[in-house]
Amino acid sequence: MGDYLPMKSITLEPPPLNELRDVIENGLKKAFKAASVDITRCPNLRQPPFHLSAPGLCGDERIADVGGPPYLQPVSDLSKKYTLPKVLDLIGMEGQGFAIGAAGGPFHVVGKNSELVPSLARGANGKWENLSRYVHIDDDQNIRLDRVPNDTRDCGLMANLFVSRGYPGEVLHIKAKGRLGHLNFPESIQELLRVKYGDRLVSMGGVFLVTKGKTKLHVMTDFSTSPCPGPEHEWFRYYETDAPIVCLTAFHSVDILDWNLRMEHTHCFSDHGAGGHYHYDTTPEEVEYEAWLNTAKGVYRLDQPPLV
Repeated sequence: MGDYLPMKSITLEPPPLNELRDVIENGLKKAFKAASVDITRCPNLRQPPFHLSAPGLCGDERIADVGGPPYLQPVSDLSKKYTLPKVLDLIGMEGQGFAIGAAGGPFHVVGKNSELVPSLARGANGKWENLSRYVHIDDDQNIRLDRVPNDTRDCGLMANLFVSRGYPGEVLHIKAKGRLGHLNFPESIQELLRVKYGDRLVSMGGVFLVTKGKTKLHVMTDFSTSPCPGPEHEWFRYYETDAPIVCLTAFHSVDILDWNLRMEHTHCFSDHGAGGHYHYDTTPEEVEYEAWLNTAKGVYRLDQPPLV
């Protein structure tokens, strides 16, 4: 967990929210039975049902893509340990900052592989508020959702973070229900952006709720010495859970040549003990989503795995 991580970055000029509102609403009305998109002030994300560590999604918005799945395959590179405060500093978010998204769990702290649901904020006074959760398989082989131990601010192997100052401000407020298409919720938005903007990179992140229906998640079991070829490997414990769940997401419309971005990564938690890596809803007729998303003004690629 040294101070140095190789990094490259790109400054983005995202479309204005009023333009994205129309693009996303018109597209989602074809992918869902009903959909609406408004520009609204972000609700206080500290409050229920979110329970996050800062109130908003605004201020110097950016996405950090750290490490990646290649560090998991064919066997895990357990030298890849990251500290999130250092990531924030490296991407120019010294001082006040708020990071949410999806990451590999801090295996060197919790003693096993797990799914991390980061929610970490640093106030203007330098004080940290850490409401990150992790999802793991316990000794009885049950799936458990817990707050991270010892106030750890670390993760392992990979992280995909939407980072801002945590200020209140205007964001896209999206509602959709009755999925018609084959893509999951963030992928549906991602595809609309790709079709509209082509090779122009548009990156977004934030929080969405699954308020009705069932959702397929996975939690990774502990590390194994046997190679992990992909998501069909026995390391992956899949299961269904009921709504409501809170999902933290970061995604991109297109990749950048040779950057090997994680195109969409979403982790979730709930007040009923479910959590993990979000895949898609399994009850498209009844599912309902509600999201608050903002655009990133820059993307930072840290410790990119070698291209093969």
